[in-house]
Amino acid sequence: MDLTLIVAFLVLGAAVGFAAGLLGIGGGMLLVPFITLLLTAKHFNPELIVHMAIATSLATIMFTSISSVRAHHQRGAVSWHIVKLLAPGILLGSWIGPWIGKQMNSTMLATFFGIFVMSSATQMLLDKKPSAARDLPGTGGMFAAGGGIGILSGLVGAGGGFVSVPFMSWCNVKIHNAVATSAALGFPIALAGTLSNVYYGLQMPGLPQGSLGFIYLPALLVISAASVCTAPLGARTAHRLPVKSLKKVFAVMLYALAAYMLYKAYQGA
Repeated sequence: MDLTLIVAFLVLGAAVGFAAGLLGIGGGMLLVPFITLLLTAKHFNPELIVHMAIATSLATIMFTSISSVRAHHQRGAVSWHIVKLLAPGILLGSWIGPWIGKQMNSTMLATFFGIFVMSSATQMLLDKKPSAARDLPGTGGMFAAGGGIGILSGLVGAGGGFVSVPFMSWCNVKIHNAVATSAALGFPIALAGTLSNVYYGLQMPGLPQGSLGFIYLPALLVISAASVCTAPLGARTAHRLPVKSLKKVFAVMLYALAAYMLYKAYQGA
């Protein structure tokens, strides 16, 4: 991997880590479009770029979620009983998500990602929290909910927060507990999704040197190292800046990134 690509991944990881700490969001929706852009500029196989970007983004969550979970746990905010109920379904769903993605070509996958990011940006822009309407479902219902969260996360390379937090809020979980618990769910999502992306990716021909399945290891290592370093700085900065206003600016940026992914899909059509 050439030096310019290393520097680009380093800057990307630092920016995403800072944004994650500042705004309390996962970096998947930022990482996927930018990794796609960088791999496209380096003329990687266009049929594999989106799959690799999503897989690499998901793998970074294994590293970034650990520090986030520790901080939330120290404040007693993680509802571990909810994690235990959702985790089995999440592990299964996060394995299935990449398998579904493997059946989709780059055009379909980029389109799905773009639509998902646009809906997430709208949710962030409107800042509407779902009304608490019911209690958490039983074991079967939690398994099904975890499966849905896992499948969607595995497909788009994200930690699931845009789905799990509204779900828990709807089930009468306090918002700060929902956010902290969602952070804890990021690790099983990333673990199962990463293993799935490795397994199914190994069956694909034409992967570039430095790949482990669909995961591009140089990007994973550089981005993870940089983001882990800058996330605490973002978290400290959050106390001095108007985060609600920044989230609206971030939502507008997500629209632009979603538009880029839809453009990529149009190019491949």
